[in-house]
Amino acid sequence: MNLFEYEITQHSADSFREMVYFCSPEGTCRLEGIPRPQIQVMEKLLNERGRKGWELLQVSFGKDGILVFWKRMIIQENE
Repeated sequence: MNLFEYEITQHSADSFREMVYFCSPEGTCRLEGIPRPQIQVMEKLLNERGRKGWELLQVSFGKDGILVFWKRMIIQENE
């Protein structure tokens, strides 16, 4: 049986200063016109975590930043 561990990381809006995502007063957010340097910031985050075995599950955008949900398989030693 495969076992997994999960992690949730929080990244402030300051980390993505140039990334334009709009949040309505009701809390609905959407991305608009993302500059290439900001795409590279997200790619770097994904690649750094991916090299450590983490798989991206979901990204949730909010007015104060983003929450990123990760999953990775737990490697069990033979008993």
